[in-house]
Amino acid sequence: MAAGCAAVPPSEKTAALSPPDSSPAASSPALTTPLDAEVVGNGAVTPAEQTALQDDTQDIIPQYNDIWQRIRAGFAIPNMNSPLVQQAAQWYTTRPDYVARMTERARKYLYYTVQEVQKRGMPTELALLPFIESAYNPNARSVAHAVGMWQFIPSTGKHYNLKQNLFQDDRRSVLASTNAALDYLQNLYNMFGNWQIALAAYNWGEGSVQRAIAYNKAHNLPVDYQDLRMPAETRSYYPKLQAVKDIISDPQKYGITLPDIPDHPYFKAVTITRDIDVSLAAKLAGLTVEEFRSLNPAYTKPVILGAGNPRILMPYDNATHFAQALQAYNGPLSTWTAYTVKNTQSPLQLARALKVNEAVLRDTNDIPARQLIRAGSTVLIPKADDHSNKNVSAAVAENAVLAFAPEAPAGRRMRLRVGKQGDSVQGVARRYHLSPLQVAQWNHTTERGIFRNGQYVTIYVTHTPSIFVAERKPQAKRRHIVRKPVKVADRQRKELRYSVQTNDKKTHDKKLVDVAQQ
Repeated sequence: MAAGCAAVPPSEKTAALSPPDSSPAASSPALTTPLDAEVVGNGAVTPAEQTALQDDTQDIIPQYNDIWQRIRAGFAIPNMNSPLVQQAAQWYTTRPDYVARMTERARKYLYYTVQEVQKRGMPTELALLPFIESAYNPNARSVAHAVGMWQFIPSTGKHYNLKQNLFQDDRRSVLASTNAALDYLQNLYNMFGNWQIALAAYNWGEGSVQRAIAYNKAHNLPVDYQDLRMPAETRSYYPKLQAVKDIISDPQKYGITLPDIPDHPYFKAVTITRDIDVSLAAKLAGLTVEEFRSLNPAYTKPVILGAGNPRILMPYDNATHFAQALQAYNGPLSTWTAYTVKNTQSPLQLARALKVNEAVLRDTNDIPARQLIRAGSTVLIPKADDHSNKNVSAAVAENAVLAFAPEAPAGRRMRLRVGKQGDSVQGVARRYHLSPLQVAQWNHTTERGIFRNGQYVTIYVTHTPSIFVAERKPQAKRRHIVRKPVKVADRQRKELRYSVQTNDKKTHDKKLVDVAQQ
């Protein structure tokens, strides 16, 4: 899949999703630092205008009664008539509450999306695509790890220069992801010369669509959208968009009431030059943290780094309030800093070394249980109480990664070398009375995995494995107990030759034991 996956008529995975809950902003001191502000799409404000950000809404004259009228006026993709369109329209019309939540959520982003689409001379149907992809939720995530309103998977996001690091994921950014998605759609249209086919490629991948077209041409078949051999999801993809288009064209026909969204910008962008806490930025703007994050979901940590002069979004009037409040505020802007881990260690060890709370370290950096932090990783930690105003460096901000290694389990580490016949994860687990899941995790495979000939297998045991076991004959007296190889041991000796390597804690020597010779 190229960019991500479409929601079913919207998929249940995105249905009624809303920005994550956040606690109210806590008061934090801030350093008086000028910020640059701009109205998105209207150019940067000059330094002389930074102090107050005068209300300039009078400069933007709506051309239409509302944003829906503007969208209808820009429709340019030929309509599709298909039972799949009717099926998708029926899905929406039987869920008016879902449509109401989805369209109300779009209130914050729709004007900007339409504006960017029309700047490029593209059909306004494309501004409706996030309804299909994510229900216009910038926090949506699919099972294929596609993220954001436009559902970019990591590889496609990187190809279109969307930053994905410890502090920022531009696949969630309203501005960056929209720009990348429209770039991608333009490239696909230039490739195929047909918007319906381009949208199929957006969902399925351009290579897959090219192969489907080549197959039809080779068999003298038409190459229209409905004639190509596609997965069911892609076959229904454009019909869903057509259904949304039909509903917006005539909502009364479908019994749908669209929210009143003016043909006017919802937000302004403010460029920051210093690190600033999310809670402080929200407070200075007169917003809750939840409201602030709904416009700035790309910043996943409690601090936004100033390196690279990122832009943060605020509702039109709140941007003015933010600039004025910042001028009157004194103290450090950020209470967080970054630390690069020098040696692989546990979160507890790192927390003690840095004199920070382990729970705060884990929660802030999303550190899973039973994981070590690898050397070279970057973690976000509270600043020491020294009133430091130093920013996180640009190099750290751009390249920060957080990598983990599993903690060594309890027990003795053993290395097994698989013999000529190979062996399975479940076979090794059964032989040593272990969980197949444990064996799979220790060896980076699956529970049904197969070890190849000669491969070394790592296990951890709390008992001494034995090939031979004592077996009592039913009628024998105690003195007649014999040591007899069981079937498993016999099969090991005949079919599976491997070595067991252990560490002698006293001598620190490695010993190799040929189990098959026991």
